[in-house]
Amino acid sequence: MDRVVLHSDCNCFYASVEMHRHPELRGTAMCVGGDVESRHGIVLAKSPLAKASGVKTGEALWQARAKCPGLIVVPPDYPAYLRYARLARMIYYDYTDLVEPFGLDESWLDITGTVGCFGGEPRLVAEEISERVKAELGITVSVGMSWNKVFAKLGSDLDPGDGIIEVGRDTYRDTVWPLPASDLIYVGPATTRKLGTCGIETIGDLACADDRLLKHLLGKMGLILKVFACGEDTTPVRTLDPGSADVLREVKSIGNGLTAPHDIVCVDDAKALIWLLAESVAQRLRECRLRTRTIAVGVRDAGTLAGYTRQRALRIATCTTGEIAHTAFELLRANEPLDAGHPLRALHVRASRLEPFSACRQLDLFGDEEARMAAERLDLAIDGTRRRFGNRAVMRLCELVDPTLMGLDIKADNVIHPVGYFGG
Repeated sequence: MDRVVLHSDCNCFYASVEMHRHPELRGTAMCVGGDVESRHGIVLAKSPLAKASGVKTGEALWQARAKCPGLIVVPPDYPAYLRYARLARMIYYDYTDLVEPFGLDESWLDITGTVGCFGGEPRLVAEEISERVKAELGITVSVGMSWNKVFAKLGSDLDPGDGIIEVGRDTYRDTVWPLPASDLIYVGPATTRKLGTCGIETIGDLACADDRLLKHLLGKMGLILKVFACGEDTTPVRTLDPGSADVLREVKSIGNGLTAPHDIVCVDDAKALIWLLAESVAQRLRECRLRTRTIAVGVRDAGTLAGYTRQRALRIATCTTGEIAHTAFELLRANEPLDAGHPLRALHVRASRLEPFSACRQLDLFGDEEARMAAERLDLAIDGTRRRFGNRAVMRLCELVDPTLMGLDIKADNVIHPVGYFGG
């Protein structure tokens, strides 16, 4: 028996949530957009009327207003979006325990073993899920249905909204193969250009391409994409636990970045932002009971918007904010003058080469191990205080130097959700 995999994708998710919470926005050209004063002024999601006016996700708000003069811009409310996403997944859990989130507003459902409990007809299950989401949450979903995850997602992508598209074994060559190769998951602009140089324009072209050619062009990923195009993907829908933040997969790295409210042109401002980012990264590490062996800092230039990353390996794994922040700041100072002649627009701090708290650690014979463990215990105690009273309950003095950064809660304002297809 073939698997029955559904992919549910909430339509215009942020905008749909706002229209449900604020009925007066229904039937208007509106979008959810960032804060222009904080230099985050882009369109995050738009309503169907705004889309009809040519507004696109990711473009600047001034461009969107030029296309749609009466556009209503609503600030994002991430806690509300997280709540709606969890409520949608709770509906999915009524039909199967095999529910795997893909981003905040998308999920795969494997109903192979449970479809018999709901009449034995997969389309009826998909229709019921769609109607329940609409009735209980006030938003709509596009549902794709197939025997594998890749084509199920492709089916939901093909739906214009609030519909169900089935991609079957006997029809996928007619429905999927004529589509552009860029419609396939993990075929981005760069991959599309590489494939185009060899005349591979459609998913069908990719499915029939020579293995040696694809490996030469894209390495191992080329062969994986061919498997996707042929409908031979057997990746399982992972069993996730709603009590564990819906994520039971290996975490490869933890990072946080921010576009600063103003250009970073001095040491103090850079240090304040680095510590804010390091606080967020270290706190997430401790929540996951992980330590890191490699710290990386990313930089984006204010003038050219070009960026780069530098990293450093640590002798001993750590999860303390101080060690992560000091290492990241040293990397930044080694590569940037931090003056008005070299303004920075954004910074990023990332921790990788992670290992669990339970892993054996080689102690440092030449360091103060007692001080290291005391710092870790202090950070864990501060985490407990922040969980009760908010992340701004305990702040470091260097974070108070820049008034524009004082009101930021980087950890709470940056939504973390699973996006990896391969378990990473």
